[in-house]
Amino acid sequence: MTQKVVSFVAKSGTGKTTLLEKVIVHLKERGYRLGVVKHDAHRFDIDHPGKDSYRLTAAGADTMLISSPEKLAMVKKHAESPPIEELLATYFNDVDIVLTEGFKKSSMPKIEINRQERSATLLCRGEEHDPTLVAVASDAKLELDVPVLDLNDAKGVADFIEERFLK
Repeated sequence: MTQKVVSFVAKSGTGKTTLLEKVIVHLKERGYRLGVVKHDAHRFDIDHPGKDSYRLTAAGADTMLISSPEKLAMVKKHAESPPIEELLATYFNDVDIVLTEGFKKSSMPKIEINRQERSATLLCRGEEHDPTLVAVASDAKLELDVPVLDLNDAKGVADFIEERFLK
């Protein structure tokens, strides 16, 4: 894998998306080009009934691309989710770093989000020891073998990512 990538992992409802969107703002302010991949274990739809793109997909298109002067979106049907490595290699060659949300079982470097009111235990330093864990962003003082970042300091998390992966 040639892309620089770090995955934000946590139990559901911990605040992965909230922290990630704040970190994205800080990294964009510094001039970085970012890619993001969100893992969804459930079925999702970005196409909506009545829209032309939905109608084309519903008619049987296996791949449907909608393009405008500002952005593009693709709906591609598949039997199973492609490996994250394939997605990165195919779609993210034009960015400085890819931030993913989820993919807790992957071999990508991970920052675990920990909110004490949600869970006192960690995914990557609980029953299993995940060697790809590079930091934990928490609202608690934790003693770990990786840096513990302040969950409420998105700039500090962005600083860590910049130092560790982008310099």
